[in-house]
Amino acid sequence: MPRRRLFRAAEAAAAVLLLVVGTACGSRLPESDFGHGERTAPGQDGAPIRVGIITSVTSPVGGNAFTGPRDGAKAYFERLNARGGVDGHRVEVRECDDGGSGVGNNACVHRLIDEDKVVALVATTALDYAGASRVSRARVPDIGGQPIGSAYDTWPHLYGVYGSLAPREGTTGWGGNQYGGTEVYRYFKREHGARTAAVVSYNQAASAAYARLVEQGLKAEGYEVVTEQVDFALPNFRAVAADLREQGVDLVFDAVDSHGNAKLCEAMDRAGVQVTAKVTNVQNWTSTVPDDYKDAPRCRNALWATGSSRNYEDTGNAAVREFRDATKGLKTHSQWQLEGWAAAMWFTDAAKSCAARGITRACVDAFVNRSRGYTADGLLVPVTFERLADPPASRRACLSVARWEDGRGWVSQGDMDSTCFDVPQLPYRQ
Repeated sequence: MPRRRLFRAAEAAAAVLLLVVGTACGSRLPESDFGHGERTAPGQDGAPIRVGIITSVTSPVGGNAFTGPRDGAKAYFERLNARGGVDGHRVEVRECDDGGSGVGNNACVHRLIDEDKVVALVATTALDYAGASRVSRARVPDIGGQPIGSAYDTWPHLYGVYGSLAPREGTTGWGGNQYGGTEVYRYFKREHGARTAAVVSYNQAASAAYARLVEQGLKAEGYEVVTEQVDFALPNFRAVAADLREQGVDLVFDAVDSHGNAKLCEAMDRAGVQVTAKVTNVQNWTSTVPDDYKDAPRCRNALWATGSSRNYEDTGNAAVREFRDATKGLKTHSQWQLEGWAAAMWFTDAAKSCAARGITRACVDAFVNRSRGYTADGLLVPVTFERLADPPASRRACLSVARWEDGRGWVSQGDMDSTCFDVPQLPYRQ
């Protein structure tokens, strides 16, 4: 089974929604033969293999929020082409910026599938994946996308980077519910003796809804939970920090945007709040921490991140070392870049398996759909796709954990292949 972290898709969606707080943001899938056997490497010497990357670059969130997976995937393909491509065929990347809108996303899907005739989509990172059903009807494999919304637990032929157990027949999850485990909370309880946790949110729908998910998971693990809500327009983080100190919390989770996180940390430092961990999400697992939290040194050095991929700073690992060598020209590094690199590797492994008989959409799709424990050379917690009729009551889940330390960056805390827990699966809706 895929060992996905707590409410993985919900967290990714919330992380993005919180960046755009204040802005606007059922039936069984009909099968289609469109593009099922579309061949992009039909036998001519040197014919390129076309892949598409859809990214919400010019979105309300801003240009840097979504580009990590794209940059990681492009770096992988550039290195692959420099080494001869796939069986002598160069991978040709066709990019499309959907502008963060459903209309733009549908336009990208149409262009890449119908006009450019890509064999697959790779590392999709879309704020509004409105074209997901169209991708699925065309049977175009979408490989290693970020589960910002529920598409990867809804449609066949879509393969999120963290896997899925859901039926994926056009209805999200099981009857509209998705499920996730409590491994993140179990980790801090077992490894660090944490017992009291705070959840900080805005008085805004997306923020409050995600905060309730976190609270649900914490309570399932037996934590005493302190909830703190601030006004989105005029947040009083000073009052929150004072209460956190009074309550003596061990952990702080949040459902606020990146700017709010920095302000919360500054207030915690000024109030002398000391916690075991200020837990952030995979989207904030980046090299920009010193700048983002420059005025909160104590809180900055209490930042922890958890995820489902190997720490991009873990250069003792050969696969990570290759990623870092190929991306050394980038100004910053992030966990999402590494996951985009892994998505490109996944497509490449599929294409290589198909090279002898022709690299078609159908062949690539079949390879990915059969995935049972795919790791991208050890970069991912094993990823699996199954179609369970009923949601699992519990399962074994593993996670990657890192802590920020000034002068060292993100430092891995144990190995993700052995940091594993048998945890209950709790329902949620996005």
